[in-house]
Amino acid sequence: MSVRLDENTHAAQRRNPALRCARSHSDELMSAHIHRVWHANMQVYGAEKVWRQLKREQIEVARCTVERLMRRAGLRGAVRGKVVRTTIGDAAAPCPLDRVNRQFRADRPNQLWVSDFTYVSTWQGMIYVAFVIDVFARRIVGWRVSSSMRTDFVLDALEQALYARQPERDDALIHHSDRGAQFTSFEFTQLLRNHGIAISMDGKGCWRDNVFVERLWKSVKYEEVYLHAYDSVSAARAGLARYFAFYNGRRPHQALDGATPDAFYCAHQPPLKLAA
Repeated sequence: MSVRLDENTHAAQRRNPALRCARSHSDELMSAHIHRVWHANMQVYGAEKVWRQLKREQIEVARCTVERLMRRAGLRGAVRGKVVRTTIGDAAAPCPLDRVNRQFRADRPNQLWVSDFTYVSTWQGMIYVAFVIDVFARRIVGWRVSSSMRTDFVLDALEQALYARQPERDDALIHHSDRGAQFTSFEFTQLLRNHGIAISMDGKGCWRDNVFVERLWKSVKYEEVYLHAYDSVSAARAGLARYFAFYNGRRPHQALDGATPDAFYCAHQPPLKLAA
């Protein structure tokens, strides 16, 4: 008898939404906000990032409610997996000391940069993506795509970062990388020295030391690369450009207390000095 009453109640509520309880109305409204945020952010946000975005929009909701409604709707964030090693060292090249020692922290912009590169598959073959990230704001400051692992493309990424950030205007900057042949090459290390940048590299045989960048690679691959089948190098380059702009400008970062890299960087920029 109770089952029959429940069926009748649900049928009546479907015909007349006004009969629903307050929580049902609240869930329906909040679900619409959750779907909007999830779709607007490349469908890669999990409950934590959706909840933080709603807080930024001053929409009050408990995190557990966001998690419950996302689970009910079948929405989930990008799922991560293992990282493939791409580092190929040059035993003959001199290697500087590790000045970071796995402590990827910075108190200001242009204090510590980290570089690395990885591979991306396309229908036209494999490509490689290098970038430079400013540890202070977790901000991507330079990146390049190449069809080979030659030194040129990591040099191009570094030159882009140098042009955009002008680090020589600040105090000492440390650049950290693994001991791959591209980063130990004469051309790359000489460019760093020419700009007065201290060189730091992972300890010998410890390719996992650069965990800071490995986390970023996971985000790139599981929030962009694995969600798209690139039919050409140009399509991959366009997709990565879109994602890097999203990563810097719209994607909240837990290490930045939920701020985006761009917002965190701008909030900590020193005030401009006015000419006398």
